[in-house]
Amino acid sequence: MATIHANGIDINYSLEGPADAPMVTLSNSLMSNHAMWDAQRAALTERYRVLRYDTRGHGGTEATPGPYTIALLVADLCGLLDALDIAETHFVGLSMGGMIGQLLAIEHPARLRSLTLCDTSSHMGPASMWDERIRVAESEGMAGLVENTLARWFTPALHAANPGEIARIGAMIRGTSVVGFAGCCAAIRAMDQTAMLSRIAAPTMIIVGAEDKGTTPEMSRIIQAGIPGAEIVVLPDAAHLSNIEQAAAFNEVLRGFLDRF
Repeated sequence: MATIHANGIDINYSLEGPADAPMVTLSNSLMSNHAMWDAQRAALTERYRVLRYDTRGHGGTEATPGPYTIALLVADLCGLLDALDIAETHFVGLSMGGMIGQLLAIEHPARLRSLTLCDTSSHMGPASMWDERIRVAESEGMAGLVENTLARWFTPALHAANPGEIARIGAMIRGTSVVGFAGCCAAIRAMDQTAMLSRIAAPTMIIVGAEDKGTTPEMSRIIQAGIPGAEIVVLPDAAHLSNIEQAAAFNEVLRGFLDRF
């Protein structure tokens, strides 16, 4: 990993894969970091130049006082791309990363070769839910959110079959800055991008876990209906972090889509 100053903050990132290959940018979920994409690394870097980065307030990227907005997180990404001299990229975002991707595609269409939106939504209410999560983090620390988050993010089958992976993701949640978490929660709380989806022109693939109870398949179908020509794949036996729980199936869909462009 390396750090670069962009849009007024220090951003943690990595670049892997052939230097002259098409670029793919991976954007993490709330309460995670670039390592949530470890299962996609080998599948992508043989053909693509892969940029992974930690969103503001997450992982090794600087946490500034909130509240944040999705527009600010898009500006962070554009600043990072500019600093790295990346003019155009495929974009893959999961959950919060997908929210960033939607607005990036709306406001900066020339930046995108394609858009993949995973386990995400164009609107996430009610505001009281986000207020309560911020309250828990500020009063109990991120540890107070681990158990309920892991229950939402993975099916009971994965909890039973792979406790090591559950522990790894739990450590990511605990390691997230409370300030950064609260700032990003505020951004999601204020977000409503549904009416703007029709402005997205990039080829779009939507991937969602069939058992995702946070950003449900129904939310993904709303996004699909809003974006002209968008495709959707619902992965069975997967909850919120479908890229981890069903990595092989996720990678097959993602590579099949990216390789068209």
